[in-house]
Amino acid sequence: MVLQSILTMMVLSILGTPVLAQAPPGGPPGGGAAQPIEVGVVTMERQDVPRSYTIPGRAVAHEQADIRPRVDGVVQSVEYDPNVLIKVGDPLFVLDDASYAAAVASDEADLSTAQAALPVAQAAYDRAAKLEGSGVTQADVEEAQSTLATAKATLEAAQAALDYSKVQLSWTTITSPLEGYAATPEVSVGDLVTSGQTDALTTITSLDPIDVDILETSARILKVRRQAEAGILQMSESIPASLILENGETYMTTGSLVAPAHTVSTTTGTVSIRFQFNNPDGVILPGMFVRGKVELGTINAYLVPQRAATREIDGTLSALVAGEDGTAQTIRFNDEGSWNNSWIVTDGIEPDTRIIVDGLKFVKAGSKISPVEATLDENGLVQDISDATDAEE
Repeated sequence: MVLQSILTMMVLSILGTPVLAQAPPGGPPGGGAAQPIEVGVVTMERQDVPRSYTIPGRAVAHEQADIRPRVDGVVQSVEYDPNVLIKVGDPLFVLDDASYAAAVASDEADLSTAQAALPVAQAAYDRAAKLEGSGVTQADVEEAQSTLATAKATLEAAQAALDYSKVQLSWTTITSPLEGYAATPEVSVGDLVTSGQTDALTTITSLDPIDVDILETSARILKVRRQAEAGILQMSESIPASLILENGETYMTTGSLVAPAHTVSTTTGTVSIRFQFNNPDGVILPGMFVRGKVELGTINAYLVPQRAATREIDGTLSALVAGEDGTAQTIRFNDEGSWNNSWIVTDGIEPDTRIIVDGLKFVKAGSKISPVEATLDENGLVQDISDATDAEE
């Protein structure tokens, strides 16, 4: 009985003991306690920040050609391997050339006939001109002169016909107009192809270098231009770009600006800006979707730690700051993008504003606070405030 009484008293003692809520350092939330809440702050100062934009884009071939026949013929052989790099002038297809070789032979014979006729016509004209007035009339001289002119024209026509027939003969061997890789052939040996057909025999694509079209909104382009004119943005002499591939990997080399388009898409409201990248290993293929990070220059702005700001429904950012009266106050501002775990802000913040970055879960607007200068590491995390307090003391 004694043991039961003791156990009963212990249970009642435990149940009757009130549970104390844990309060934050310096007092409970809301600043209702006598002691202000200690918070970490970062003082805002303008600085030159690299200005870059990450924009979606798509890779396009620097050079690409659809191969079609220029003469009619039957395919006799396919001369290339789709896995081997093709040089300019390498043969791709060979067509039956019998009819074109015969045409060359016929035109050569016509040329020989014209060449043989020219000296005869020249001699007749020279003789008529010399004997004019001595049994040869003016009409005879003019006729001989006309015959000579006709012989010269016939010779020139024969030469032109032979040159063209030789060109047509050469076209029976279809060669590559550029360096690159050829797609698998769309025809096989024995197929009849015709001059000017719509279907390509194959497609040659150059992979090194590779072009990338980055799509930027016209509204942002106008904004960047206004910032540059106002001196807020200092543009670089050259505008480099880096690529982030579909798997999240950063491409090994940077690209250079080729040219922006001079029209805005009526469907997307974007402007296509072309950059060129070296692509020796063929990592980037035409049609591949990428993200381009474009470095425009530097912008004079504040860097607000992202951990200290909250995105509102209307898209603006809000943050708590340490007011002169010792309380937390709310400010709102717009950002110009981000840089290293911080928002880039050009207006809406005054110099020496102290942004609260630590202790945010214990304070709200109007709470009494005791601000302590905080230090952020490279990941945007607050270092131990007590270390900063000891350093100040």
